[in-house]
Amino acid sequence: MTLSVCISNTRKRLTEAGFSPAETSWMVRDIFAALKGYTHVDLITRCDDEITDWLASQVQSVVTRIASGTPVQYALGQTRWMGMTLKVTPAVLIPRPETEQLVDMAIADCGDTTDLRILDIGTGSGCIAIAMARALKFPIVTAIDISDEALAVAKENADTLKAKVDFKSVDILSATPVRGSCDIIISNPPYIAEQEKADMGANVLMHEPHTALFVPDDDPVKFYRAIARYARASLNPGGSLWLEINPLYAIVTRATVADAGFMSIDIIRDERGKQRFIHARQS
Repeated sequence: MTLSVCISNTRKRLTEAGFSPAETSWMVRDIFAALKGYTHVDLITRCDDEITDWLASQVQSVVTRIASGTPVQYALGQTRWMGMTLKVTPAVLIPRPETEQLVDMAIADCGDTTDLRILDIGTGSGCIAIAMARALKFPIVTAIDISDEALAVAKENADTLKAKVDFKSVDILSATPVRGSCDIIISNPPYIAEQEKADMGANVLMHEPHTALFVPDDDPVKFYRAIARYARASLNPGGSLWLEINPLYAIVTRATVADAGFMSIDIIRDERGKQRFIHARQS
C-alpha cells in the first residue's frame, strides 16, 4: 500500500465518522506525525512511497478509536502544546489553548527575574509546570496533584523534555501553607459545574477524567477558595497568583480571591473575549 492510498483511506473513514474536511486534514497530519514522524511536506512528497504493514495497521487502529469517539490525542497517546510533545492518557486532561495563554501571561510577567519559586496546583499532565521550567531562568518549580496516575504521566513528560520539576502528591483542599515558600502560584483547577455537562461533547464526558473537570453545582469555587487561602499564606510580597477560571463564575471567583485577603485582583479575558483568567498580586 502506498502512503497516498493509506491517507485516502484514512480521510474516507474519518469523513464517514462525521468529521469535517478541516478536522480530517489536521487529524491526518497528527496521526502520521505521531506514528511515523512525517511532516506535512512528507505527506505530499512521499505520497508514492510504499508503507509497511505495521504502519498501515497502526493507522487503522488509531482511526478506529477516533471513529468510536476517543479524542485523537488519547488515541495517539500524545498532544502538541506550546511547542512541546506531551504524553496524555485518560488519567490527565488534554491541555487546551486557553491554558497556553495563562502560561504565556505568567511567563511574560516574570521578565528576566531568576530563581523564582513556582507552584503549579493540580498539574495533570505537567504541562504548566514543564512550560514554566523550560521558559524561565533557573526557576525552582514544584507541581502537585492528588492523582498518582496523573503524577506518573507528568513525571514522564518532564523527564522526556528534560525539565526540572519536583512533583508531589498533595490535596490542595487539605494542604498546609508554607509561609514565604512561593513567588508564583499558578493553577487550572476543576471548574466546570455539574449542570454544564448537558452542553458538553460526549468525547469529553466519556474519556477525560471527571475529577479534573467538575465541581459541585452548590460550590463551584471550592478549589479557588482553597487555592486562594493557600496562596495568601504562602506567597512572598509582590508574588503572583495566576488562575484559569470558569467565565460563568468570574465575579464570584474574584470575590473568593478577595475574601482570602488579596487586594490587587484582575480578571483577564481570553482570545475569544471570555473572562477566563484571574491575576492577583500579593501585597
